[in-house]
Amino acid sequence: MQALTSAVPGVSQPVISNGEKRFLLSVSPAMEQVLRAAENLAQSHVPVLIVGEPGTGKQALAEQMHRLSRKNSGTFLTVEGTNPQWSDEAGNEIAWRRGTVYVRGVDALDAAQQSKILELFFDSSRRSATARLIVSSERNLEPEVRRKKFREELYYRISSVCLCVPPLRQRKEDIAGLAQYFAAKYSALLGRSTELSPRLLQALCEHNWPGNIRELESVVRTVVAIGDEKIAQAAIRASGWLVLDQEKNGAVSLKQAARAASRAAERELILNALNRTRWNRKRAARELQISYKALLYKLKQTGIEQDDTVILGAPE
Repeated sequence: MQALTSAVPGVSQPVISNGEKRFLLSVSPAMEQVLRAAENLAQSHVPVLIVGEPGTGKQALAEQMHRLSRKNSGTFLTVEGTNPQWSDEAGNEIAWRRGTVYVRGVDALDAAQQSKILELFFDSSRRSATARLIVSSERNLEPEVRRKKFREELYYRISSVCLCVPPLRQRKEDIAGLAQYFAAKYSALLGRSTELSPRLLQALCEHNWPGNIRELESVVRTVVAIGDEKIAQAAIRASGWLVLDQEKNGAVSLKQAARAASRAAERELILNALNRTRWNRKRAARELQISYKALLYKLKQTGIEQDDTVILGAPE
């Protein structure tokens, strides 16, 4: 298997967008190596396996390869590995269309579905598929092959070229640029002007982003939705980087983001008041200009206990 990636730490620099859909170019050596390999492979018909953690941009990379390919006049079809459309009729239509078939989550296919891919794209006794096959996985498939969970024949067919997309924590040079890109995107959507301060950008660059680009986009979307960076910063700190309820595809509405951030900001304001009053709830309620009963309800609602004695964000 040819793995095309490296992990190179660095400093924050702007990222460049090529202006096409949502694919972002990178300034980090780790990602640039992957992008160069993808560009070189775009004109080929060879299958490609893209491996990376959730939210690293695997589908965006596949879409870029399709746009740069000879098949870019055809369709880019995404097939979910957890819900593949592999009936005989649909499978033939998928394999013989002009364009690219992208199987997202190939590691989730069961034995019958894996056999169907082999039949559609690699069976020399039948009509050859005209579509380009690109697949992705969130985990290394080799252990799955050893455990007989993934067919060895299919693995070697799809992994002759493997693009390993590095997680965001290994390409920190790109964080500031990505954040600015998302800020511009959602500012345009909301019809407002939002600039991220150097202080916030520094905080973003220091975070490890376990949710990768998807998590970063959610946080920046929250900053833009709130419209007040100080409140947004407090919300992010108070909530452990604002863990949002996400749909399966990772999409979060602006209303959801604003609501979650508002709850987190409220939690920090309550904690600050309690810390300043040495956990005198009646004094804290007066300072917050709410009733004592309302404060007790919010303490229960937000799960604040007296062990939370660290001031999360002193007023400036």
